[in-house]
Amino acid sequence: MKEWTFSKFQSLLKSLKIQLPSFEMPKLIIRSKTAEVPIIQGGMGVGISLSSLSSAVAGNGGVGVIAANGIGMIDPNYFKDGRAANIRSFRKEIREARRKTSGVIGVNIMVALEDFQELLQTAIEERVDMVFLGAGLPIKNLPVTQMREADVQIIPIVSSSRAATLIFSMWKKLYGDVPDAVVVEGPKAGGHLGFKEEELDGEAFSLETVIPQVVSSLKVFEKEFNRSIPVIAAGGIFTGDDIYQVMKLGASGVQMGTRFAATDECDADIRFKEAIVACNREDIGIIKSPVGMPGRAIINNFLTDRTIKKYEFNCPWQCLAGCHRDEANYCISLALNNARKGNLKHGFVFVGSNAYRVNSIVPVKELMSELKEEYMASLFADKKKFVTDVAEIISSLKDEYKTAEIRFGELKGSYMKALTHATDNLSEPINRLKKEMDKVNEKLLEIKGTITDKVHEAYGILQYNLS
Repeated sequence: MKEWTFSKFQSLLKSLKIQLPSFEMPKLIIRSKTAEVPIIQGGMGVGISLSSLSSAVAGNGGVGVIAANGIGMIDPNYFKDGRAANIRSFRKEIREARRKTSGVIGVNIMVALEDFQELLQTAIEERVDMVFLGAGLPIKNLPVTQMREADVQIIPIVSSSRAATLIFSMWKKLYGDVPDAVVVEGPKAGGHLGFKEEELDGEAFSLETVIPQVVSSLKVFEKEFNRSIPVIAAGGIFTGDDIYQVMKLGASGVQMGTRFAATDECDADIRFKEAIVACNREDIGIIKSPVGMPGRAIINNFLTDRTIKKYEFNCPWQCLAGCHRDEANYCISLALNNARKGNLKHGFVFVGSNAYRVNSIVPVKELMSELKEEYMASLFADKKKFVTDVAEIISSLKDEYKTAEIRFGELKGSYMKALTHATDNLSEPINRLKKEMDKVNEKLLEIKGTITDKVHEAYGILQYNLS
């Protein structure tokens, strides 16, 4: 029996001249917004994910995300007024992304930012599709009514079922509403992590453990508010197979950062991207950030030196509420901005745990295509017996269909020729040809119907049944 893979199955369907459904990844529907591909590009701050990257991801069917924290550092007047530069740059990048694509554009705003409220207000005014809220619990003093009026979807980022339940319960109490989705970020993510360092390797905190817990805990809110609340998995997602496996656990989509940092469209300098491609597994480590949280980064001389001696810096303004600048050995915003510009002697790169597996810088379109192909290959491999049975039936019917199609063509040619030279003596042969043509055409329609039914059956099972 033939070994049927996704690519072979697709080739089989393409060889048939029949209108058939296309096998794709499931769409990601978050309330009123729909992404054709269930992939959210993670918001990477201090200028890594701006309008170029976000619009490329959105233009290829995913959710592109502009990160708000430190965004004003791309503005030459940041050191004169960092707060104003942030708002100015944020608004500019949102509008530029909108100009480039009609796809789904979101923004990531850290709750811990000093200008959180101003940035959130800007996002509402610009009517972004989604706002991802992390680095703190987004509960109090939120303009929920305004966000609803602007049709802005609200998505908190959490690390545990407990945090998700707390946010949703408090929203229900304070606003009579709940967020539209939730991102669950696991311990393999890059950048600042919502875990203690000793928790990072614990099975209890892994996505495999936490995703089903969050999915289960949100069911009561889904029932009460009569709407679906998608759970998005983040942290360590690297391949299409990773996407498939975590979606089998109940996730409706994934968020990926590092893979998109190593793309042509990423807004960072080429040297930033090359650092990701060049890193080895042992180069990736956990640092203690000046803001008091653990973070995952590529360990370089800058970080090694900073643990020993203090790096003199002028803090432009208190951008993060929890930053102890007087005690810090360096300013993390300045360091990350230097890295963005390719100056890694005075900065460093935040990455996820699988960054060492990145071996080239590619266009976003190529990366998205690769992830989709890998996802479908994993889905087909997982449903191997079912796919094989369907493929064998279609394959056998294909030969019968082709034979009937050829015979129909021959009969049609003979029939048209006979009509051209029609006489009274030929009326009976013409009628016989017409009857045989009709019979063969009925056979064609019958085979076509069986093939179509089988493909639709396969489509229904493969697209919507991941269990």
